[in-house]
Amino acid sequence: MKILITGISGFVGQNLVKYFSPKNNYTLLGLDIVFDNIEGVEKIYSWDNIGEIKDIDVVIHLAGKAHDLKNICDEKSYFDINYGLTKKIYNWYQHSSATQFFMMSSVKAVADTVNGELTEEVIPNPITAYGKSKIKAEDYLNSIVLPENKNLYIFRPAMIHGPGNKGNLNLLYNFVSKGIPWPLASFENKRSFVSVENLCFIFKSFIDNNISSGTYNIADEKWLSTNKLIQIISEGVGRKPRLWYFPKGFVNFLAKFGDVFRLPLNTERLNKLTENYIVSTKKLQLVLCASLPIEAEVGIKKTIDGFVIRSNKVDKKLKK
Repeated sequence: MKILITGISGFVGQNLVKYFSPKNNYTLLGLDIVFDNIEGVEKIYSWDNIGEIKDIDVVIHLAGKAHDLKNICDEKSYFDINYGLTKKIYNWYQHSSATQFFMMSSVKAVADTVNGELTEEVIPNPITAYGKSKIKAEDYLNSIVLPENKNLYIFRPAMIHGPGNKGNLNLLYNFVSKGIPWPLASFENKRSFVSVENLCFIFKSFIDNNISSGTYNIADEKWLSTNKLIQIISEGVGRKPRLWYFPKGFVNFLAKFGDVFRLPLNTERLNKLTENYIVSTKKLQLVLCASLPIEAEVGIKKTIDGFVIRSNKVDKKLKK
């Protein structure tokens, strides 16, 4: 089976390469703007040479512009990449030999905040340019009527993590590893994540079992709280968890004070740090008919172990 992976040099792409090794009878090709050799990948094409790609069975479209946490990117760049590249590869897919197309979207294409659980039935109402560009790409794919022998899968993952990734978990790790207390422990929130190992397992399950087309939320089977994350990180770095349980009313007062005087802790930031974001995977579980291989807590521990190893390597280099 030949699999074409766009954005193959990224975090998820490289994990898929390890998962779909040639030993398992998969031939992997890439489509990217980076052309460094990757072990297990037969060839990496440029977007300008997409017409040269032949005899593909599966397309996994990962290429995209990630959510900018610093809010310094212009909106146009999100639409040029997240919508523009998706349209380009999907137009190619329609006339190719491939029969399965996977688009990596995001739960942020639907909602930035969640009341209760986020299901596939929730009407999308993204706020950020990132979310808007993703839902525009989704809408384009769903507007095309495909032949019966071709399938379309839109994956909306929660925050993906694993050894080597650079996201919000890495920021929290840096915070906790320095011994800084967590002052928001009174807010016992619930958040969904997805281990990159579970994500790879889901891709393989869909490919091997030829599951029906559709849009699917992707997340671990259980949610975790920020307090639990801090406990896991603390254990990973050999520290005792430093959780400060200030009264919620007092913290909310400080946040409002921060609104007026433009302090680091304000109402918006407090809401982001303490909100619930639970992603329902009932639809996914129905089609998989199997439990995910990695439990949520175990996956987080693996990610933190990866952060510790990387941090130790950096420390050794600095000491030389």
